[in-house]
Amino acid sequence: MTPESHAPTSTDGLRPGPPPGCPAHGLGPGGLHRLHEAEDLGALYEQLRDQHGPVAPVLLHDDVPMWIVLGHGENLHMVRSPSQFCRDSRIWTPLREGLVKPDHPLMPHIAWQPIASHAEGDEHKRLRGAVMGAISTIDFRSLRRYINRSTQVIVNRFCEAGEADLVGQFTEHLPMAVMCEILGMPEEYNDRLVEAARDALKGTETAIASHSYVMDALSRLTATRRAQPEEDLASYLITHPARLSDDEVREHLRLVLFAAYEATTNLLSNVLLTVLIDPRFRAQLNGGQMTVPEAVEQSLWNEPPFSTVFAYFAKQETELGGQRIRRGDGLLFAPLPANVDPRVRPDLKASMQGNRSHLAFGGGPHECPGQDIGRSIADVGVDALLMRLPDVELDCDEEELSWTASIASRHLVELPVQFAPKPPQDVQEVPSHKPVAAQRSDWQIGTAQPQAAPAAAQPQPQPVPVQPRPAAAQPQPVPVPPPPAAAEPPRRRGVWQRFLSWWRGY
Repeated sequence: MTPESHAPTSTDGLRPGPPPGCPAHGLGPGGLHRLHEAEDLGALYEQLRDQHGPVAPVLLHDDVPMWIVLGHGENLHMVRSPSQFCRDSRIWTPLREGLVKPDHPLMPHIAWQPIASHAEGDEHKRLRGAVMGAISTIDFRSLRRYINRSTQVIVNRFCEAGEADLVGQFTEHLPMAVMCEILGMPEEYNDRLVEAARDALKGTETAIASHSYVMDALSRLTATRRAQPEEDLASYLITHPARLSDDEVREHLRLVLFAAYEATTNLLSNVLLTVLIDPRFRAQLNGGQMTVPEAVEQSLWNEPPFSTVFAYFAKQETELGGQRIRRGDGLLFAPLPANVDPRVRPDLKASMQGNRSHLAFGGGPHECPGQDIGRSIADVGVDALLMRLPDVELDCDEEELSWTASIASRHLVELPVQFAPKPPQDVQEVPSHKPVAAQRSDWQIGTAQPQAAPAAAQPQPQPVPVQPRPAAAQPQPVPVPPPPAAAEPPRRRGVWQRFLSWWRGY
């Protein structure tokens, strides 16, 4: 977006921003809000909606101008109109005019890369076709079983302690364990890889080194599967008819790994937090009025994993939400304010069960291709955790919870919980908080019933001599007891219970 496009909202032209603590702090040239300085982005989005409508002008770092799309319908129109808007930042006017420096904090998100999410036309079809083709080979029933086993392994690490941090010990680990299995590098999953991915996404001083650590692992995987393909996503990317190069394979593996890890970690944390702090939500879940998948979808409405997505760019002059959008303007796709648009959710307390029209996974040609993977991890992971720890409770006041926030997303830092200590459980078993039932014997009708072995410390009883009985004159009839009533056969599980067992992967 060019500076001139702010003219309708500008009053004083360019002026230095106010000092911290001033009531006008967070405002930049033209009185526009700096998104990165907002303390409460949710409140700022509503303020912008009141001032400008469903599309509002804002500023990024270094006062780079941008539009943020707040309306649900306007976001859908933008992502579904590739003839008007694209993901190719090379047409972005501030970038072409040198306003965006190479070291701009958001450059890793905005800079054009030869990947499906930034491509258009035939190139987009080629790259996205390879990614979608590889994902289509996933056996989701087997995947759910693996998610279940991974959850069991992770919960076994802390179940005996009676307390845990569900963010650091669960939600940041389960997505990485599952994604390593899907990509074809389960041996790479460990605490170091989790820490590296988390550090790279947070953009700390060591983010570059952490990013290199992850890329080294993906480079090794690409070289190994190029030489010897197997049944995993990396191999299918390599062998796809699109004939991706090693660099293209590695970059798409990075995209899938980081996007799925970040989104699913946030999703898991948000669902578990809602279960712990909202008694009505938990009661519906425990009482059967709401299933775990429905709880996940409700969370995707209320707290999407990504607040905004960088970015779309106008290919031509157009109009959106009552604003004049010029060619080369940048626009932020914003699921968080779009999901609470008063035009689609006039009552934010109303249940959204059965409604998947949220924008948590985007839409249009660039809709998230791995959303079913994220849903599966959240559905099975949350269900298995609550089965193992049904008495789990928040171990602090809700006000003590802290978040790290950015324009792109909001992360829960810790989620301390307590519960009654539980013994570890066989990872192959169905998750349960109950002791394992005794196994049935192998005895079958028509064979000799096995006798229990006598204890070694007990003496063997001596046989008692049998006295001969005198012959009776007339045999007395022996009363025959009535046959016992046949035991009622166990009732067969209903269709819904059988479907749930199949869906959960056990």
